[in-house]
Amino acid sequence: MADTRVVFVMGARQVGKSTLVAGYAAANRLPPVVTLDNKTARDAAAADPTGFVATLPRPAVVDEAQRAPDLLLAVKEAVDRDTSPGQFLLTGSSNVRSNRRVKDALTGRMEIVTLWPLARAEVAPTPNLVDALLRGEPPLIADAVVGRDAFAARIAAGGFPEAAGRDQRRREHWFRDYLDTTLDRDLRDISDALRLDEMPRLLRLASAQAAGLVNYTHLSSRLGLSQNTVKSYLELLETAFLIRRLPAWRPGLAAREVHTPKLHLVDTGLLLHLLGADESRLGTGPRITGQALENYVVMEFVKQLAAARTEVRAYHYRSGRDEVDLVLEARNGDVVGVEVKAGATLSAEDRRGLERLRALTGPRFKAGAVIYSGRQTIPLGDRLWALPVGALG
Repeated sequence: MADTRVVFVMGARQVGKSTLVAGYAAANRLPPVVTLDNKTARDAAAADPTGFVATLPRPAVVDEAQRAPDLLLAVKEAVDRDTSPGQFLLTGSSNVRSNRRVKDALTGRMEIVTLWPLARAEVAPTPNLVDALLRGEPPLIADAVVGRDAFAARIAAGGFPEAAGRDQRRREHWFRDYLDTTLDRDLRDISDALRLDEMPRLLRLASAQAAGLVNYTHLSSRLGLSQNTVKSYLELLETAFLIRRLPAWRPGLAAREVHTPKLHLVDTGLLLHLLGADESRLGTGPRITGQALENYVVMEFVKQLAAARTEVRAYHYRSGRDEVDLVLEARNGDVVGVEVKAGATLSAEDRRGLERLRALTGPRFKAGAVIYSGRQTIPLGDRLWALPVGALG
């Protein structure tokens, strides 16, 4: 707000955007928050976005701005006339980067802050693990818990503030209502796709592929939709912050876009709900346990990226039998690899993908970590370590 004309806080519904922004507005004595969840305000913004923006006192705070699609273009006009910083603080439950017209219009004028469900490092304050691994200095952990007790409760609770504090039965009701609202109302705000009624089924099928490669052929066959339609609908789910696709990493930049991404749910509590599972299944069913734990670890790292000291992008790596669940690449080319294993003991096979990544990247490889359910940090070789799940917070 101190140096940018427009600040846009975006993220999934119910992650705390409105609470965060309202608290900021009150602490800084900004004008009252205008929410477009209010029908009167929304209708006014949709009917005459330029006039609506002109009447807002500055700094203007607008909640759920995506509900009036042309509002951001009117904001662009306003900040082109007056280039002083801190004019608009907006929130939205859809990713404005997916709207090319809006993204191009506000380039250089808008700072985007992505708010994910709560990270464990926020619940239990912990130094940024991305920074530590890029320095080649993993934290020395000696955890008191081992096995499923190291991760089961964390995965089941997820990071949505309201859901995390509820018991299992109430949490199931919360996720059911959450999906009904998000898939029905929010997606219709950002898309005129004809078969949005297929979205709940697509999301359930996608959850079965969580932490795995996206199988567009399988999804297309099960839904009776073309692969292009499935891809566009997955993009909508990503725009609404329900899923996140992790692109493939390859040594050459040009090769990355043509390889299949992996799919993750943005929240593991939501993932278990969609899979029809609960905390008791974790540690007893190998497939669900491995799937949920990898999803959890990848998303915890993604949440920490914004707070890292340098810009870092996230990928996965797969070549033949070698794979790495998460590859973090800094702007200067430094690389970190992360593998996820549910067991409390590790074998040489568990670090083979990291060793291959180290050989490919040479001195750019700063650290490889196998996140596991054991008690302590253990060196595994040159720039390789085993790290307990607790290293994430």
